[in-house]
Amino acid sequence: MIASRLIDWQRRHGRHDLPWQNTRDAYRIWLSEVMLQQTRVDTVKPYYQRFVARFPEVALLAAAQPDEVMALWSGLGYYGRARNLQRCAREVVAQHGGTFPEDPQQLARLPGIGRSTAAAIAVFAFGRRAAILDGNVRRVLCRHAGVRGHPGERAVENELWCIAEAMLPRRDVERYTQGLMDLGATLCVRTRPGCAACPLSADCRARRDGTVAQLPTPRPRRSVPLRRVVMFVIRRGDEVLVERRAPAGVWGGLWSLPEFEPTFAGLDMARVDDPLAIGLADSVPLAREVERRYGLCVTPPRPLPPFDHAFTHLRLRVQPLACEPVVAGAPAGAPGLVWLALDDAAGAALPRPVKTLLQALAPGSPQGRAARRFAP
Repeated sequence: MIASRLIDWQRRHGRHDLPWQNTRDAYRIWLSEVMLQQTRVDTVKPYYQRFVARFPEVALLAAAQPDEVMALWSGLGYYGRARNLQRCAREVVAQHGGTFPEDPQQLARLPGIGRSTAAAIAVFAFGRRAAILDGNVRRVLCRHAGVRGHPGERAVENELWCIAEAMLPRRDVERYTQGLMDLGATLCVRTRPGCAACPLSADCRARRDGTVAQLPTPRPRRSVPLRRVVMFVIRRGDEVLVERRAPAGVWGGLWSLPEFEPTFAGLDMARVDDPLAIGLADSVPLAREVERRYGLCVTPPRPLPPFDHAFTHLRLRVQPLACEPVVAGAPAGAPGLVWLALDDAAGAALPRPVKTLLQALAPGSPQGRAARRFAP
């Protein structure tokens, strides 16, 4: 009964023109499902189209340079997905002859896929009967069945999986699955849901009990720590020194500006929030630390405007400091460092806030022209 209503609603009101729809190509479906993890459809569309244009088949993605993959992913966030994307592509090529397996359990064993994503690939690419449980579907099921408790808790998640599997129809699973996704994305949204137009509203427990706004139960509130860092913008003409970050952690595997904790040279943590307070007294230890770490003598660093960047688990406050090498040349004995042309920042595998900062300093930008005019 529920499935038939949802299937009929999807046929008449669902989404039918997304770039990854109307295909049985498991590669394209997999790519879209990975990109859509914790990311909105409108954000994903241009990234998906660029990836498919550059890597139209899984073997090309598997053979690509990691920097090119990360550059195409830059700005989409959750960069572990990009690393797993290429790991998965290589495994599909090496172990499955370049063809994705049809079985959801086999799919779930591939890097970065997981149970729900595996089910979506199996349903849309191979017509298999499998239940999905992404974020939007969790919200639909929590409200319709009146499930309380945060969906991230193991017991609540298990209950939702049981509900999802019990609701699966015997036929038309693809349209039913797409209907669940569409319902959660367009009507059963987080705030101000369109309950009056919902095909499941007649037996929705949350609507009956007046608890739509309370379900799903939010994640228990916890404080998000603030981390302060100093980033050096070391310019050599119209180039800037960038460093590859470690594979794990924040912005893992991307290129970024050389980064230091504020306390490395005895900087007062509070003063890092006030760039005007970073003065000549700090210049010598700051420059000395750059020389110690990179073998590069630089001019006294001067502060640029600070910026914040929010992650789900962390808030980062960055104080950029600009300086130039005293003697032109590459850092001595420092692998993982390159001089990046500022004009190339837009296409580089950089974190979004760092890319924005460097694009603003490029020669053609107003900020870049001003920086060159008033540079010491």
